[in-house]
Amino acid sequence: MSDLGVAVVVEDDKDIRNLLESVFIQAGFEVHSASDGREGVELVRQQRANVVTLDVGLPDIDGYEVLRRIRQFSDAYVVMLTGRTEEPDMLTALHSGADDYITKPFRPLELRARVAAMMRRPRHGDAPRQAPAAKPVPPADTGAGSRDVLEHRDLRLSPRTRSAELAGKELELTRSEFVLLEELLRAGGAVCTRADLVKVVRGDYYQDNTYISEADERAVEVHIGNLRKKLHEDTHSPQLLQTVRGVGYRLGAGKL
Repeated sequence: MSDLGVAVVVEDDKDIRNLLESVFIQAGFEVHSASDGREGVELVRQQRANVVTLDVGLPDIDGYEVLRRIRQFSDAYVVMLTGRTEEPDMLTALHSGADDYITKPFRPLELRARVAAMMRRPRHGDAPRQAPAAKPVPPADTGAGSRDVLEHRDLRLSPRTRSAELAGKELELTRSEFVLLEELLRAGGAVCTRADLVKVVRGDYYQDNTYISEADERAVEVHIGNLRKKLHEDTHSPQLLQTVRGVGYRLGAGKL
């Protein structure tokens, strides 16, 4: 196995498959590829993939079903690739557990940069990413007991152990959900804009002057919606993760 681990490419178009293989080989991955969904699922299982690129339109089962099956046993980083540009397709991919979504045609350097950014966001239980210095959070506002544990009401989050609890029960969060919740807790009630939260989800892929699309911001809305469900919030009147209309989100002071 290479230093970066194993990449599995699931793509039925031979030319695109060859291109993806080249991108990963040049980046330093051990690469395996499949031309249909069922073979792809087995490759991910057998090779213990670290990264997967997954075409939505496959000849046997579609990419969303492949992703659902992969998520039953693997926490690999998954990038969905598709020629479809409609927003519902992007939202379906994120809801299904994808880490990123790229439309074809894509630039190889863009894909490589996105994969590199994803891999700087650790899996659950891994060492945390090297984040910028946290904004000071007054204990009275957040209830933070130490720099290793962020607390607010019944919510506890540990960046060091990459774990989160609600009223003593462990929360099963995706990587994107975890880093978003961590950012909001660190902000201590200050407003986090949608654009800033996109950058948090993307790692450092986006620079300050990089254009952020409405689809990017919509993806953050999806993650926040999923977080609210896991935190058992009233979707009509959320108290913990509050929307600041036209701007972004902030940590609320209300009870969970």
